[in-house]
Amino acid sequence: MNTVTLVKRSHQRLYFLRSLRRANVSQPLLLSIYRCAVESILTYGILVWFTSCTVAERRALQGIIKTAQRITNANLPSLDDIYKAQCLRRAINIKDTSHPANHLFTMLPSGRQFRSLQARTGRLKNSFYHCAIKELNSNSEHWEARSNFEEYR
Repeated sequence: MNTVTLVKRSHQRLYFLRSLRRANVSQPLLLSIYRCAVESILTYGILVWFTSCTVAERRALQGIIKTAQRITNANLPSLDDIYKAQCLRRAINIKDTSHPANHLFTMLPSGRQFRSLQARTGRLKNSFYHCAIKELNSNSEHWEARSNFEEYR
């Protein structure tokens, strides 16, 4: 998806947020409308296109979120945080043994972190699988606590 199109569509949806704000709609309702109308556009296919975005494109998309923060008067997660959360959620699903890409997520002999994949090109280094493994490894303490909890259940 072209990020220029995403920015354009998001700006169109911010208009509705502004008009609802002028109509004194409550903050929880504004946040709900933001998540449905604006955030859904920004996060559509984010796992595919986010790593290949330039810094300027990410700034433009983050600017939409900052504008929505001013309109809703609430703290909203950054685009980077949204990407990391979705990446972790998808990686959890891939860790299931029935998933076809499960073989890419192998543990190191220590059993604490996942093995990094070999990549020669920048395009492959920025792919979803590499980023998902990085996220899983950066949250390894969380995974250990969670796996211990699941074993306890």
